[in-house]
Amino acid sequence: MGPIRICASLACADYLQLGRDLALLEAAGVDYLHIDIMDGTFVPNLALNMDLMHAVRSATALPMDVHLMVEHPETYVTRVAEAGAKIIVVHEESTRHLQRLLAQIHAVGCAAGVALNPHTSLQVLDYVLDDLDLLLIMTVNPGFQGQRLIPQMLRKIADGRRLLDATGRDLGLMVDGNVSLQNAGDMVRAGANWLVGGTSSIFMAGMTIAEGVTRLRATALACPNESASLAR
Repeated sequence: MGPIRICASLACADYLQLGRDLALLEAAGVDYLHIDIMDGTFVPNLALNMDLMHAVRSATALPMDVHLMVEHPETYVTRVAEAGAKIIVVHEESTRHLQRLLAQIHAVGCAAGVALNPHTSLQVLDYVLDDLDLLLIMTVNPGFQGQRLIPQMLRKIADGRRLLDATGRDLGLMVDGNVSLQNAGDMVRAGANWLVGGTSSIFMAGMTIAEGVTRLRATALACPNESASLAR
């Protein structure tokens, strides 16, 4: 398992103070800015867009990982890359031609990730493992903040880590959904090393951004990977 990466979900930032929040995130040592792009169809919500990405890129050098929760993601890839994405993550459930889509992402110079909704089996990755750089396991149903962790997802994280490690490549395993200070340790022990922090950690009420980032990273670093004990 690779190093711990802390990704701040910009959907949870204060839009009226976005420049301030970006400066605070950079000072706190966040590794990535996590950009959720939603179309109101693939998930029942709307979120960030390429205009915001351009604004963010003008304000900070922090790299962006972009999570496309959209129908027809292939139509977004070039624009997202041009807006400054370093990593583009697409849902297996959103495309008929996943391998082609991952190749498209690589062709525009970005790392390629695959996201799986809670119900989606890891078996769908069997024939695209050589084409991906990152696996994102949704630990809640996507589309809304403030949901509770689905407990079965800890077992899925462990199974996912075993699957990635079996490739012999250093592939990241990202988790998104209620990555709280209470849940993050269990997620890392199961095998996650990319943590998307939102309202339950980095942007938590009653805590500064610096405190949230510091506590989330400390929690993750204190938890060794124990995925073998949690796997089937």
